[in-house]
Amino acid sequence: MFETDFLTPTHGAAYRDAVAKAVDTLLAALPSQPYSGKSASELATLLKSEILPATGAGIEEALHRVRPVIANSIVLTHPSTIAHLHSPPLLASLAADVIVSALNQSMDSFDQAPAATVIELAMSRWLCDEAGLPAGSDAIFTSGATQSNFMGLLLARDACIASRWQWSVQRRGLPAQASRVRFLCSEVAHFTVEKSASQLGLGSDAVIKVPVDDDYRMIPGELAKTLRRFKDDDLIPAAIVGTAGTTDFGSIDPLPEIAALAREAGAWFHIDAAYGSALLLSQRHRDLLRGFDQADSISMDFHKNFWQAISCGAFLLRDSAQFRHLEVHADYLNPETDEDFGIPNLVNKSLATTRRFDALKLWLSFQALGREKFGRMVDRTIELAAHAAAVIRNNPALELLHQPRYGCVVFRYRPARPDRNSDALNAALRQRLFERGVAVIGHTRVRGRQCLKFTCMNPTVSEKEIEDLLRQVVEQGRAIGDLSG
Repeated sequence: MFETDFLTPTHGAAYRDAVAKAVDTLLAALPSQPYSGKSASELATLLKSEILPATGAGIEEALHRVRPVIANSIVLTHPSTIAHLHSPPLLASLAADVIVSALNQSMDSFDQAPAATVIELAMSRWLCDEAGLPAGSDAIFTSGATQSNFMGLLLARDACIASRWQWSVQRRGLPAQASRVRFLCSEVAHFTVEKSASQLGLGSDAVIKVPVDDDYRMIPGELAKTLRRFKDDDLIPAAIVGTAGTTDFGSIDPLPEIAALAREAGAWFHIDAAYGSALLLSQRHRDLLRGFDQADSISMDFHKNFWQAISCGAFLLRDSAQFRHLEVHADYLNPETDEDFGIPNLVNKSLATTRRFDALKLWLSFQALGREKFGRMVDRTIELAAHAAAVIRNNPALELLHQPRYGCVVFRYRPARPDRNSDALNAALRQRLFERGVAVIGHTRVRGRQCLKFTCMNPTVSEKEIEDLLRQVVEQGRAIGDLSG
């Protein structure tokens, strides 16, 4: 009665047919432009339907009903989709996702995911070695940088408090002295540093932001000054966060200098390399991550410049013993006796219990493409950003705000008339491109000014397509200026 609704060795044909129909539906409905341009209210009307009908319509009709969802989604492979750290996934990753979903392994205990556990352990060891971490290091796959950054700061907080006051936060909660604990990061670091401090009971005021230079990199001298003030104010630097690839600029902090200051201050050194970690695969640009091997913990995202289907990330830890701050045993899942028998239960070092077998996506992609091709793809995104910057610099209608070192380009449209509100015009320009389905480009504010942003994540884009998109930006900017005149 129910057998044909599940994948079994004897019902493989039904599964193959369902997947084939899904692929056909996707290809038939996939739009040719970056976005349809529909507003949230228009989509709510279009996609309104009975959620749980009394009688099912069958897989073919159900898939037909999902066509409007596909038609009104962002097309990540379009050359004019260039807003966010949101990459088009590799075909190998999509193929792996089919297997991951079908197997539906749960990565918390070995008896739920035996082969998957072994693959993730091997991938974790490889990642630590690639990052230059020592033999006692370890890693765990995560949903992405938000979770990984939280883990790094959680372990930094707990290690700091345990070392200074012999106090277990895991058992006893925060001590009164925790009000002295601080996290430090650059003023352009990811917002998850503040979010984590809030969630960890320290409050966002516990995050101290260090000034950056003209390339939007943390200034070591300013960090040193801040640490000296901490001594005078009896504050404790539990963690210093270096960023390898900021969201807006792709900038990479001076990691060796920060690492030295962290060691001197007795602080945990966490590197948020959600974006920049892909540089490990580039022969030409790997040196940008000099100092990576000095980290106490590292965040890596593979659904950025490793081109994996969301979600896929990892948290790397220099001293695997620090995972003890997360460990909790349940008799039905990960009893302590399993450790005596050498049974690996990955829940012991994860914030999550049920997790997908996301490591397979990265493993299969590595097997299919190889290091050399991955490296060339990373290099290509850097070339595209450099080309975009050069075109912007040579166009009097545009203003380049920085020289990109990685894949991000921040710029502004210059109104033809100086009396125009340039911030309002730049905001309206981006929205106009989006609402007309012409392009999905980024936006941010830099030193109080509204800016536009390209995030070059798609290595298949050509220089001409970058030039055409910038031409559209200028043309639409002029159109808005004329309309408001």
